[in-house]
Amino acid sequence: MRIIVADCSAEYTGRLQATLPLAKRVLLIKADNSVLIFSEIGSYKPLNWMLSPCTIKDITPNNADDDPATEVPEKILRVTATKTNDVLEITMQHIYSDESYDLGEDPGLKKDGVEDHLQRYLAEQIERIGEGAKLVRREYPTAIGPVDIMAIDADGTHVAIEIKRHGGIDGVEQLTRYCELLNRDPHLAPVRGIFAAQTITPQAQVLAKDRGFTTLLLDYDDMKGTDDGSLRLF
Repeated sequence: MRIIVADCSAEYTGRLQATLPLAKRVLLIKADNSVLIFSEIGSYKPLNWMLSPCTIKDITPNNADDDPATEVPEKILRVTATKTNDVLEITMQHIYSDESYDLGEDPGLKKDGVEDHLQRYLAEQIERIGEGAKLVRREYPTAIGPVDIMAIDADGTHVAIEIKRHGGIDGVEQLTRYCELLNRDPHLAPVRGIFAAQTITPQAQVLAKDRGFTTLLLDYDDMKGTDDGSLRLF
């Protein structure tokens, strides 16, 4: 990991045009050549970036005009995407720090209550979607990606279940695409949808109801058997 603190400006050209005026920022250059530009303000998201695969050209400019009044940048990084014509050019007027660190292998973040755990618990406790329900399989394959859970309810109707930790409109749209595709198969149709999450935004609730889906609030502690709470199906 290379970390540079510098007064810099940046120009992104290609599929989009974006400019960062001169300011003091932090540049992160990862081992795969991904480049991310951060500022003091804002959240975790970088101001601009170029992801791998890409190449980096490290340029040390000089004053071709030999004019001492012309301010020459200390360094220019030209980052070029491998698969497109996108270019991110970062001009550093003054570099405060330029250090590289070997971070070694990262075991990754281990989180409790992620979607995979929720999916597994709900598959094991499939009657939470309704008495008499039966599991068909987890990660039910479709041409546009796997449905988290496919089940059959007590009436013999197939049920596609999309699971999120925090349910928003995007998740409802995803379930919509799955159900539209699955309902084209005469061996499955009709297929109804359930949108399940630990929290569901009001907008997602409204959209799910409009699409004819059921929403299911998942209580993770209860599903693990460590709480007496209950699921609400509405």
